[in-house]
Amino acid sequence: MKLLYNANIYTLDGSKPKASAILIAGGRIIAMGEKDQLEPLAHGKVEKQDMGGKTILPGLTDAHLHIQHYALFLGKIDCETKTKAECLRRVAERVKNAKPGEWILGHGWNHNEWSINGELPTATELDALASNNPVYLTAKSLHAAWANTAAMNLANITSDTPNPKDGVIQRDGAGRATGALLESAMAVVGDIVPEPSIDEIAKAIEAAQPVLWKIGLTGIHDFDRRQAFMALQQLHSQGKLKLRVNKNLPLDSLNNAYELGLRTGFGDEWLWIGSVKGFMDGALGPHTAAMFQPYIGDEENRGILNMDGEELFEHCRHAADVGLSMTVHAIGDRANHEVLNAYEQLRKYETQKGLPHLRHRIEHVQILHPDDAPRLAQLNVVASMQPIHAPSDMTTADRFWGGRSALAYAWRTQLNHGAPLAFGSDAPVESPNPFWGLHAAVTRRKADGSSPAEGWYPEQKLTMAEALSAYTAGAAYAANAEHRLGKLSENYLADLIVLEQDIFSVDLDELLTMNSIATMINGEWVL
Repeated sequence: MKLLYNANIYTLDGSKPKASAILIAGGRIIAMGEKDQLEPLAHGKVEKQDMGGKTILPGLTDAHLHIQHYALFLGKIDCETKTKAECLRRVAERVKNAKPGEWILGHGWNHNEWSINGELPTATELDALASNNPVYLTAKSLHAAWANTAAMNLANITSDTPNPKDGVIQRDGAGRATGALLESAMAVVGDIVPEPSIDEIAKAIEAAQPVLWKIGLTGIHDFDRRQAFMALQQLHSQGKLKLRVNKNLPLDSLNNAYELGLRTGFGDEWLWIGSVKGFMDGALGPHTAAMFQPYIGDEENRGILNMDGEELFEHCRHAADVGLSMTVHAIGDRANHEVLNAYEQLRKYETQKGLPHLRHRIEHVQILHPDDAPRLAQLNVVASMQPIHAPSDMTTADRFWGGRSALAYAWRTQLNHGAPLAFGSDAPVESPNPFWGLHAAVTRRKADGSSPAEGWYPEQKLTMAEALSAYTAGAAYAANAEHRLGKLSENYLADLIVLEQDIFSVDLDELLTMNSIATMINGEWVL
C-alpha cells in the first residue's frame, strides 16, 4: 500500500477535482483526499511518500501512435531536417558505417519544408551517397517514401512498372521512376526491406517505453499491424509490457477477426482490442488527401479517394455484425464527408439490427467542409485528432488549402458541437510528446516562436483543462476504458505522472520543456 501526500493533485474527476493525498493498493486507487483522511484507511505495510508539493496528474494516453514504427524509428536516421542537405549529410554518415548491401533506413523528411515549390526528392541525390546500399526513407507523413536506384532495382521498378491501386510511382518526362513513391506505391519497395523479427520488435518497444514514460505517457492506442500485436503479446506474457495498449486492427484483417469472433474490448487492462482501421485517403504533404476542390497551384489534383462511403459502409456493417467498432483515417474534406456518410448508414443499420451503437472514430479529421462540421457530434463519432499536426502543417495548409484551413485541425469546433475528442500524435509522424501537443492545442503556435502571438486561427484554441481531458478522459472513452482510466478516482487504475510545475499556472511555452519527473503505472513507479 502507498500513501502519496503533500501533493498538488488534479484528479480530472469533476466530483472531486483537487486533492493533496492519494492511497493506492493492488494497482488501484483506494481513496483520494487529504492525508489525515486517508491514513486511517491504510493498513498493513504502508509506504508513505511526501511529494513536496509537486503536481500529480492522471497518466496521459496517446490516442494514435504506431508503436512498432516509433520504436524502430528510434534506431533509424532522423530525416526531419530543415534542409535537404542536412538530411543527405545524415544519410552519408550512416552509409560510412554500413556494410555493402546493407539497407539504409530513415524517417521524417518533409519536402514542403525543403522547397518553396514542394518538389519531391530524387533517387539521383541518394545514389551519389550510397551506390552500394539500398536506401529507403519514409516521409514524415508516412504517405510517401524516397528510394535510391539500388532499392528500386531490388524492387524491379522499371519504366514499365504500373502504378499500384491508390498509389503513384513518380516519373520524369521520359517515364523513368524518380525515386519518390506515394501512398500504396511505397509498398513496392517497402515490402522488400528485410523485416525485423518479433523478438527485435519486442526489444525495440521495451526500450521505447522509458522514453514514453518520461514524456508522461502511460497508455497508447496502437495502429500498427500483426507484428506489433505479436510483439506486444510477447512483452505482456513476459510481464514486460508497462503501457496500457488499446490495439487497433487493420481493415484487411477484418475477415479473420470476424471468423474468430473477436470483439472490441476483448483483452485485459494491459492489452485489449480497439477498432478496425481503414484508410479513406492520403495526406496533405504529398497532395493525396481527398478534397472537394483542387489544391491551390495544383489545379488538376483533388487527391486520392481510396473508396466511397458505400464501400466503406459494407466494411462497417461486417464489423458491426461481430461487435467491432470502426475507425477510419480521413484527412481531406471529401474523405471525411464520405466517412460520415458511411457512419450515418452504420448508425441506422445498428438501430435496425438491434446492435449496440459502438464508439466509432475518425482518425485526424484534418479538414472538414462546413456542412460536415456538426456531423461527428450528431452521430456520436469520436474525433481522434493530433494537435501537434497544426503547427507542423499550418504553413503548408495555408499554401495549398487557403481559406479552407479555417476548418482545419478544428478541435474547438468539434468540442463546441459536442463530439468526443481524443488526442494523440501519430508518432513517428510527429513526436509523441503530449506536452508539445498540449502547447499546440492551447496556443496554435509553432514551437520556434515564428507564429503570430495569437496563434493560427486562434478561435480553435482550447483551454488547458479541455486539452488535458482529450489526453485522458477522451482517450479512455474512445478505448471503452473510461471506467478504469482517464482520471484519478476511487477504484481507477493507479496510473499517474508527477510534474515539477503546476501545469495550470505555468507560462504556456514552458510546456515545450516539460517532462514527467516520476511516472507510476499500476501502482508501481516505472520512472
